[in-house]
Amino acid sequence: MLGAGGTSVLSAAASGDEPPLTTPRDPAREAARRELSKRMYHENDPSWFQRALNAFWDWVGKLFNAASGATPGGTLGLVVVILAVLLVVGALWWRLGTPRREPTSSAALFDDRPRSAAEHRAAAEAQAAQGHWNQAVQERMRAIVRSLEERTLLDIRPGRTADEAAAEAGRALPSHTDRLRTAARDFDDVTYGGRSASEVSYRRIADLDDDLERTKPVLASNVNSASSTPDAARTTRQGAAE
Repeated sequence: MLGAGGTSVLSAAASGDEPPLTTPRDPAREAARRELSKRMYHENDPSWFQRALNAFWDWVGKLFNAASGATPGGTLGLVVVILAVLLVVGALWWRLGTPRREPTSSAALFDDRPRSAAEHRAAAEAQAAQGHWNQAVQERMRAIVRSLEERTLLDIRPGRTADEAAAEAGRALPSHTDRLRTAARDFDDVTYGGRSASEVSYRRIADLDDDLERTKPVLASNVNSASSTPDAARTTRQGAAE
């Protein structure tokens, strides 16, 4: 390449006093690294989340390709297998319903601090007012059992479970046997089964508590009196008259 006057620029540079610019390899690499690390070169780089997501999908793609290669029929065969598994899981879910934890304990109904039925009812209403239905159900069931103890329909026995209380109370209040069992089951489900109570379940057990308060028990003496024959009653009256 020639400059003005026919003089070669390259020749002029070669004949000059200063040697051409040369930089050793390591300093040049370090300079390039510093230059490329500037923020202006990385403004459009993907975020760390996007990079992690891309790496995940790359892993899924490799896994899918490996699985389809090992499955008869390739990708189509793998899709068929996945759909079949999903159908089986859906059928089991529909048939068995949502998995539920069964009660894992039959611990005592009451804690160590004795309280009256009125105190348990007040605690239940306070919990219900705050929407704490689990605690409200528990306290209302305790109120029912404590009330039956206060009426001497149940003996005061530490360590009694809700199921035991319902079974014993059902003998004195046979018209409420099923409702007592349901209340005990609701108590166990909430306390030991990991389920959540609702306002409906609390109102159900509260109505039972109110009905039990108005129900007269069926005592053994009443049953015996009702089963006695008129002849036996007449004989008793005659003996008393004599």
